[in-house]
Amino acid sequence: MQRAIEKADVLIEALRWIRTFRGKITVIKLGGSVMEDERAMSHLLLDILFMETVGMQPVVVHGGGAAISRAMKKAGIQPRFVQGRRYTDPETIQIVEQVLAYEINEKLAQEIEKLGGRAQPLNFRTKNVLFGKKLVLTDESGNPIDLGLVGEVTRVDSDVILDLCTRGVVPVIPSMCLDEEGTKLNVNADTAATAVARAVRAEKLVFLSDVNGVRLRKDDPDSLIHSLTAAQARELIRQGVIEEGMIPKVEACLETLEHGVNKIHIIDGRLRHSLLLEVYTTTGVGTEIIRDGSARNNNG
Repeated sequence: MQRAIEKADVLIEALRWIRTFRGKITVIKLGGSVMEDERAMSHLLLDILFMETVGMQPVVVHGGGAAISRAMKKAGIQPRFVQGRRYTDPETIQIVEQVLAYEINEKLAQEIEKLGGRAQPLNFRTKNVLFGKKLVLTDESGNPIDLGLVGEVTRVDSDVILDLCTRGVVPVIPSMCLDEEGTKLNVNADTAATAVARAVRAEKLVFLSDVNGVRLRKDDPDSLIHSLTAAQARELIRQGVIEEGMIPKVEACLETLEHGVNKIHIIDGRLRHSLLLEVYTTTGVGTEIIRDGSARNNNG
């Protein structure tokens, strides 16, 4: 009986957040080592199904770097990275399209449907929703850096995404886009997710990482910072507390907050049911980043 009562208490705690976020869009970015863990992915997709079932409107944006690298190795192509981004030549873009836009994208949608939900893969042979242009970076001297067929998103067909959400269908979006000439471009999954979150004016954007969030001490999971304002996050970057690969992720979060998204979460996707724990419990399990001046209400 005591265990049954404890389960009821958990549901009552979740009730507040279920009512708060009912009808609100949450963009969930899947990528990195999380996607290589079959068990973790199974739990995450079940969490996404739960969110949709209780009235939230999840939108999935995903990458697939490890699977792409494996396919390139099989094809005898050596991966090359420039400033942390995959150099993408015409041969590589064909592999990216096949692996990312079709195999992974359609499998994710199929897995959600196997669990009892409804999902729609949004790729080049169903309905593309991401449009953009070639990404241009410069080196320290201001000279352009060639990344090949790498793009940045400039427009999102939000009407398609919103229509699916309204009908209880989970949109599943690969991190690729088309330019004005119809050329297919590889896009960083973090930046693709932020573009989608801005376009649909999401309530939340959740980055599933292989760390539990922003830490005061990089190698100490117990030094997790549960909540940060934008100003505090910028100060931690300036102090060097936030460093290396976490910097572009946090900077993307800050830019997204400026475009109307209310809250960003960085969580460890390998933790069982981390999405539900972060969204539907008071303390959460990761780091939330909120706009300056926003009222703090513990997580949710």
